[in-house]
Amino acid sequence: MVVLNKIYTRTGDKGETALGDGSRRPKHDARVDAYGTVDETNATIGMARLHAEGDMDAALARIQNDLFDLGADLCRPDMAKDAESEYPPLRMAQEQVDRLEAEIDVMNKALEPLRSFILPGGSALAAHLHLTRTVSRRAERLATDLATQEDVNPVAVKYLNRLSDWCFVAARVANDGGKADVLWVPGANR
Repeated sequence: MVVLNKIYTRTGDKGETALGDGSRRPKHDARVDAYGTVDETNATIGMARLHAEGDMDAALARIQNDLFDLGADLCRPDMAKDAESEYPPLRMAQEQVDRLEAEIDVMNKALEPLRSFILPGGSALAAHLHLTRTVSRRAERLATDLATQEDVNPVAVKYLNRLSDWCFVAARVANDGGKADVLWVPGANR
C-alpha cells in the first residue's frame, strides 16, 4: 500500500528523481519522460471523464487505473532482476491489452465504416478523447524510443498502442455513433 504523509520531499530539487527500484535519474531521462507522459495521458482521461457517463465513464476509470499500472511498470528498469526483487514489480499483462481490444471491437460494431479521416472534435467528450489519443501516441513514441536504449515490457508498448485506437473509436461513439464526426475535406480551403 502507498502511504503519502508528506507531499514534498525536496529530494528532486537538484533535477533528479527516484525510479521504482530506488535508483536516481535526471528528470529529463528517457524513462522518466515516458512514464511522465503516461501520467499526462491519465490526466487527459480525467478531463474526458467530466463529459462521460455510464459505461463510458466506467471504462475510462478502468483505463486510468491501468495507466497507473503502466507508470509503475515503466518506472522499474531492469526486468531481468524482477524475479530477484523482494517486492516483485507490477508489470502490464496481456489481459489488459486484450480487454482494450475486446472493447474496441464492441464499440466499432455499431459504427459505420469511415470514408474520410476525422478532424479531432465534435462533442466535448469526443474532443477530449482525441486529445487523450494524441497524448497516448506521444507516450508510445517515448516508450518505443526508451526500448531502443533499455529494457521495456513489450506489453506496456502494446497497451499504449491499443489505448490510442480505443480513444479513436470511443471518440466516434461519443460523436453520436459517428454521425457527428467532423470529416476532413482535403484541400477545402485552397
